[in-house]
Amino acid sequence: MTTSRVIGLVAGREFNTRVRSKSFLVSTVVILAVLAAYALLFTFIAKETTVKVGLTGQATAMSAPLSAAADKLGKKVQISTVDNQDDGVAQVRAGKLDVLVQGPLGAPTAVVKSTLDPELQVALEGLVRAQAIQGVLAQAGLPPTALNAAQSATVKVSELEPPDPEQGQRIALSLITGIVLVFSIMAFGTAVAQGVVEEKSSRVVEILLSTIRPWQLLLGKVLGIGVVGLIQVVIIAVVGLTVANSTGVFSLPTVALGTILGALGWYVLGFFLYAALLAAAGSLVSRQEELQSAITPVSLLPTIAFVVGVNLLIPNPTNTISTVLSMIPLFTPTLMPSRIALGVAPVWQIALSVALMVAAIALVTWLAGRIYRNAVLQTGARVRLLDALRS
Repeated sequence: MTTSRVIGLVAGREFNTRVRSKSFLVSTVVILAVLAAYALLFTFIAKETTVKVGLTGQATAMSAPLSAAADKLGKKVQISTVDNQDDGVAQVRAGKLDVLVQGPLGAPTAVVKSTLDPELQVALEGLVRAQAIQGVLAQAGLPPTALNAAQSATVKVSELEPPDPEQGQRIALSLITGIVLVFSIMAFGTAVAQGVVEEKSSRVVEILLSTIRPWQLLLGKVLGIGVVGLIQVVIIAVVGLTVANSTGVFSLPTVALGTILGALGWYVLGFFLYAALLAAAGSLVSRQEELQSAITPVSLLPTIAFVVGVNLLIPNPTNTISTVLSMIPLFTPTLMPSRIALGVAPVWQIALSVALMVAAIALVTWLAGRIYRNAVLQTGARVRLLDALRS
């Protein structure tokens, strides 16, 4: 058989085995459920940010000015008129209203269940002060517009770095992308290592290597399992975009689509890098019980990089440490997509990180192939890394 035929057979076997496994189905369903729960939670929180205000008695006259004052503060309010005070208090107690405003315009009372929203309190106090000023002007025989110039005086703000109104959504997108990539790369990379140990412990690898070469077996295994992982990432991406659009979680469809399409490419690069490392680590042991200790040093790298990088990115997306870490191949697959989602990764850095990733994959694949070839047929005690490299 030709080399491509051999690799294709191995990859096909791995693909069919993994894609039909319960673990693939369960992990996919769990991730989709988490994404759906996040979307619902985000929608619920967004609804909760709207303060429901009830006005009764003389306070009904402040409906329009209260709405205008809240808009200036960036607070969403839903104002309704309540027939009487007792009914309004009952609605506050039942949670149908967040606050009931009653009493005269110059000294209204805000009835709340526990606490009053700080921004709404500022708006109400501003209206009360304006009403008090109008009363003082009337007593002094001055026109209501006498203090308009003084009341309209403001502080001019000069922003050196204007805030990005889309920053919150970009942060959420970067976190979701990074978490999915970390999980997928390590889950399916670990599956490669488990497959290596299974074949080694059952001695099936001895039969396989009597007819095909070690690098063909390893490459076919990585390709087959990698395609299964890519299918899962695509499913998550499609469902995630659908849920986001239907619930209105993200108002950045172009950014979300570009980030997700880019994440598929980063998954491929990251998977090949870590799958090779994990396969080499798996070939050093002969039992599944020893596998975890062998792959732990490798599996911790992307997780640590993501946690450290994200904690630095959220308060300061352009910090130097995250930028440098995202250019290191072992950390690139989980950090660079997050920086891209935040919009802080220039094109030259993305291109350089891709080039470094490709070079790292070539080097790691060569080393992993050597370790795998020299260690996979050695059963019994755990093979030392240096011995596997020297054999």
